[in-house]
Amino acid sequence: MTTAPPTPPDTDAAAFVAALRRLKTWSGLSYRRLERHAADAGHCLPYSTAATMLGRDRLPRAELVAAFVAACGLRGDEAEAWLDARTGIACGPAPADAIPAPATDTDATPAPTTATKATPTHATPANNAPAADAPARTRPWRTRWTLVGAAALLTALLGGATASGLLTDDEEEVLQTPTSARL
Repeated sequence: MTTAPPTPPDTDAAAFVAALRRLKTWSGLSYRRLERHAADAGHCLPYSTAATMLGRDRLPRAELVAAFVAACGLRGDEAEAWLDARTGIACGPAPADAIPAPATDTDATPAPTTATKATPTHATPANNAPAADAPARTRPWRTRWTLVGAAALLTALLGGATASGLLTDDEEEVLQTPTSARL
């Protein structure tokens, strides 16, 4: 390990995992040795998990990245750079309108806008940029998991009520078996 370790990209998950593969190559360690080095550093990184993580192009969990870079021998600022890059990819780029521009004297009085004959009055929303007051996009996965959780809770409650006898008739039915006819 005489050369500097690879630096983490902050572009996308596939590039990040490719850089993790380069980091493993740079370390010169096998998956089993990575597992032992991670344990020595106080992390849990099974060799099969490390192999699976590097075999995919999905962004690994933060704790796996921390264990992996520690096992490869990175500490301090180098390890933090990998975790920061992973967080940046996971959170995505900040929207341009989320960070307000500093106010200047020219921003205090907006210039009046005039409509010209070249501006179409029948423009469709598909041709225009989204309105600033449009509601933020909802996360469908959050709604889906909320519904799944509610369904699981309802199923558990109904199952418990049925098992305790709350949803059954209070009267016990005695099974009547016909007696055998005497010959």
